[in-house]
Amino acid sequence: MSKENWGYQPRPNRPAPDWDVHPQTDAVRGGLSRSGFGETAEALYLTSGFTYGSADEALESFTDETDHFLYSRFHNPTIATFEKRLAAIEGAEYCIATGSGMSAMFASIACLVSAGDRVVASAAMFSSCHVVLTEILPKWGVTVELVKGNDKAAWQAALSSPTKAVFIETPSNPLLEIVDIALVSDLAHKVGATVVVDNVMASPILQKPLELGADVVMYSATKHIDGQGRVLAGAVLGSFSYIHEHLTPFIRHTGPTLSPFNAWLLTKSLETMEMRVNRMVENAQAIAEFLESRKEIKSVRFPGLKSHPDYALAKKQMSGGGTTIGFEFKGSQKDAFKFMDALRIIDISNNLGDSKSLITHPASTTHRRLSPEVQAEMGIKPAVLRLSVGLEFVDDLIKDIDQALTS
Repeated sequence: MSKENWGYQPRPNRPAPDWDVHPQTDAVRGGLSRSGFGETAEALYLTSGFTYGSADEALESFTDETDHFLYSRFHNPTIATFEKRLAAIEGAEYCIATGSGMSAMFASIACLVSAGDRVVASAAMFSSCHVVLTEILPKWGVTVELVKGNDKAAWQAALSSPTKAVFIETPSNPLLEIVDIALVSDLAHKVGATVVVDNVMASPILQKPLELGADVVMYSATKHIDGQGRVLAGAVLGSFSYIHEHLTPFIRHTGPTLSPFNAWLLTKSLETMEMRVNRMVENAQAIAEFLESRKEIKSVRFPGLKSHPDYALAKKQMSGGGTTIGFEFKGSQKDAFKFMDALRIIDISNNLGDSKSLITHPASTTHRRLSPEVQAEMGIKPAVLRLSVGLEFVDDLIKDIDQALTS
């Protein structure tokens, strides 16, 4: 498919705006392609394949001489609408949607590397990302080096030799560590590396990695983008050359395809994403401040708090503190579990970025796959919890936390 017409789409016979529209306008109208019925909502094309007017048209479609949908594993009109809309919001040239966030993460790196290549990554990350980088890629003969923290000298040392790709998760899951995207991107480009940023915890609303120097952005679209607990999905965004020279061939032949129905739901979710995320950020800020005031809590990790070790950097590259809070009890895992079980509104769940507030114990759930040594290196202690703050009335959430702490 061509890369034209990825932004705001006017109605037939009406000129497009002669100004740069706001991303929220793109969130409602970007990539809109109406059928002959002139529907207001986006059309849903539940089809596996497409027909051709002639054998020559089929041949020309497969050789890219004609812009024609081929097969929904390759592309689909409904999926294309979601991809165009998200690309417009992100400010990316192109987007490819996938069936899950982890398929997006894996594909974004795997499409670049081969035996003998080298990858550098931030050490703090989601457990499945850690497994991909430290267990799966090494089986292919790919060398992976992890860099702890945000120390410039450490990144300079790691990026002092040729590197194929750099993977950064910032903020990290679950303790919201921050990596300087501009610094790492500058160092990475000097050794020929492609920089991939996992922007899940920030969402497209709070952080723009491409503007900070990164080459590729990936998402679990399940979080924030849908943000309503309905679908699994992922997305990878970058330049036209990266997508078509590296990612598209990998995706086409390995098949981590997003379903048209899920794409349709995600497209509608984009219309309200900015409002949802901004309210969640407001709620999370208030709750983080409340938790920091409680004697039962040993520490709170939230980029919007001045106590965060990289507060200044977070303020520089993010427009808000995020929707997720990491915090540690002064007591034991037993105390943390007792608190979780006493909550009346907040649900126990390993998801995040949802309209409902969710809490989990990373050491025994999301990061259980990692060894105790790796968990300790990431700061994931037995009494650490991760709270994803939703859209409930914030006073109710604070009251729920308060009664659980004092019960």
